[in-house]
Amino acid sequence: MDQLQVLLDRNTSWAQRKVADDPQFFRRLVGQQNPEYLWIGCADSRVPANEIVDLPPGELFVHRNVANVVSLHDNNCQSVIEFAVKALQVKHIMVVGHYGCSGVRCALENHSVGPCSDTWLEQVKDVRRRHAALIEAEPDDNRRHTLLCELNVLEQTFNVCCSPAVVEAWRSGQELSVHGWIYRLSDGCVRHLDFSIGGEEGLERLRDAALDGIQAIRAQYYAQRHPRP
Repeated sequence: MDQLQVLLDRNTSWAQRKVADDPQFFRRLVGQQNPEYLWIGCADSRVPANEIVDLPPGELFVHRNVANVVSLHDNNCQSVIEFAVKALQVKHIMVVGHYGCSGVRCALENHSVGPCSDTWLEQVKDVRRRHAALIEAEPDDNRRHTLLCELNVLEQTFNVCCSPAVVEAWRSGQELSVHGWIYRLSDGCVRHLDFSIGGEEGLERLRDAALDGIQAIRAQYYAQRHPRP
């Protein structure tokens, strides 16, 4: 317990600072949860959702897991999506991956963590297998890793679009959009992967277009860094 006391002390200091800056801060939080956004991200400790988009508590509904996976068979994730869409009526769902993701690297390199993690990361390995030709065409491990981080966001975003609560919302005419983002640890910036959709129509076409966009942006980026003679 003594080892954790520093965290309890920091909590006390934080709460006192909040009240000093805004005496009504916690009273408002008690009476409200009306976020417009659901953030589905990685559990990585370097990727704090609210801080990255500079939103206070109460403005962002958050679900995080290893490698920002969205599985149609994961009741945890699907219940978060369902609650966000049906109970909170969020207008936007963002799947947010990040470069340097350890879970994605384990899936890429077939590195075993343990039985639970290995089973979970099979879903990222499915993405790797789906896009094996593109990934293997990359010239080095770092580029293969960054590409799989991007492709994983794309495929997990697609899975959100296939989630029962999202499909039901769209069919009922509810305003709801789904987006794929990726975060760069080295500069703190989020990039949109050009996959945004507000309905079932054209889902496969938009996924293919986003895949083409990922490849085009990568080609341009690496051409600028390493121009051909």
